[in-house]
Amino acid sequence: MNIFKDRVARLGIRARLLGGISAVLSLIVVLTAVGIDQVNRIDRNLTTINDINGVKMRHAIDWRGSVHDRAILLRDLTLVTRPDELQRIQAHFRRLVDDYRNASQGMREVIAANGANEQENRLLATIERQAERTDALASDIIAERDRGNIEAARRILLAEAGPAFFQWLDDINAFIDYQEAETARDTAGARDTASGFQALMLGLCLAALLIGGLIAILLSRQLLRELGAEPHEVKAFAEAIGRGELAVEGKQRHGDRHSIMAAQVAMARQLQGIVAQVRAAADSVAGNSEQIAAGNGHLASRTEQQASALSQTASAMEELNTTVAQNADNADRTSREAEEAATTAIQGGQAVQQVTQTMRELEESAGEIADIISTIDDIAFQTNILALNASVEAARAGEHGRGFAVVAAEVRTLAQNSATAAREVSDRINRNAERVKHGNARAAEANQAAEEVVASIRRVSRFMQAVNEASMEQRAGVQEAGTAVTQMDRVTQQNAALVQESATAADNLRQHAERLMAAMSAFRLPDASHRSQVTAHDGTARPAEPSPAVPSLPPRSPRASTPACV
Repeated sequence: MNIFKDRVARLGIRARLLGGISAVLSLIVVLTAVGIDQVNRIDRNLTTINDINGVKMRHAIDWRGSVHDRAILLRDLTLVTRPDELQRIQAHFRRLVDDYRNASQGMREVIAANGANEQENRLLATIERQAERTDALASDIIAERDRGNIEAARRILLAEAGPAFFQWLDDINAFIDYQEAETARDTAGARDTASGFQALMLGLCLAALLIGGLIAILLSRQLLRELGAEPHEVKAFAEAIGRGELAVEGKQRHGDRHSIMAAQVAMARQLQGIVAQVRAAADSVAGNSEQIAAGNGHLASRTEQQASALSQTASAMEELNTTVAQNADNADRTSREAEEAATTAIQGGQAVQQVTQTMRELEESAGEIADIISTIDDIAFQTNILALNASVEAARAGEHGRGFAVVAAEVRTLAQNSATAAREVSDRINRNAERVKHGNARAAEANQAAEEVVASIRRVSRFMQAVNEASMEQRAGVQEAGTAVTQMDRVTQQNAALVQESATAADNLRQHAERLMAAMSAFRLPDASHRSQVTAHDGTARPAEPSPAVPSLPPRSPRASTPACV
């Protein structure tokens, strides 16, 4: 319950009033909806009774009248003897048949429009079958009478047609009884709905009255609790505070701490303390503003001296910036020269590496030639052996092998010369291989020396790059320092102007303080004895709540004191 009250209290007055009115209107809508539903239900029952059951009963009664009158006419038909009377009865009989047919057409239209239940369909089917059977017997009687056979007509009437007409009437009466029962049931339902509707509407009206009254009471209590007093009392107290009459007392309920009236009373007490504080502060501001004006004069002179010193410092920083910029440029050019030397050393190292690779390839080629010379030596040795064998064979052949012996001797001489030449070539290649090995060793040493030179030049290049970066940072730092000094000079000049403006503002502040004291005199504060107690709404006196403490002002410094230099 408390949570619900808190939620309602947080809503605005418009929301609460709209909520209460909406609740009452909702109850009215519910009453209207229930009433319309009950009236519609009664209307449906009455429509069923009058437009459906009543029409069906009226057509059934027409059936019954037609059947009853036709039974009497058939009886009269067997009794009359004059032709004119016979024609009159037959004409009347045909009109009754037409009446029955019209009633049947109306019955079918009602059933087609509103439908029929199973019981009604069964009763109507029974009536229709009996009608066909009885109409056939009536046609037989009329035919016998037309032929002049009165006895045969009477016999059919008494034996078959009479009981058939009675059964037909009983079937029609059964349908009429059923319609009367349905009408009675619908009438009872309508009466029950009407009686229940009366009780329901009475209960809903009482509930709506109770709920509406409860909502009105709750809204009025909440509004009065939030206001804390009657609206005209709250308005009068607010108007008094607006006129500056802070000594007026508001009627506050006992224990009220959260209403609008309580908030206004608390506001009045706070305003009393605030006005007292403002008066004291205005007096203090009026005195201190003169001291501020004198101090601003001294501060202006010192600020001008500081501005002159900063101008000299800015000039020195400009000269230092120029020197540092030259050093940075020289370091940058030295770094570029070191990078070019490193590039040249790297290219020389690459050339030495290519020479070393070429010497290695020569050494490998010398080895391959030595292998070829060894193969030639082996061929010469084998050729020499073959030449010896050929000489031996030529000697065996005698006179026939003499020419072959000469060829073998030449081949042997050629093989010996080839072996001698191969040994000489092999000796020279071996000596060249030794020289190539010595060349490889010297090239390796030169390559290592070139790599060391490249590494040294790279280190020098890195050192020069670091020096260049340091020079650039130094240059940027000097530029920033120069910019800062320039800004300080500009700010100091601005401060000097602001000090002059501050002196003028201090004088204006003193004048405004005097005007403020004059404006505060419009508020009427209660005396100390009167403020010690506040009269409550019930007439009992209770101590007043303490006003906010007035902050103590700093003591005035002597007029001749000099403010600290910025």
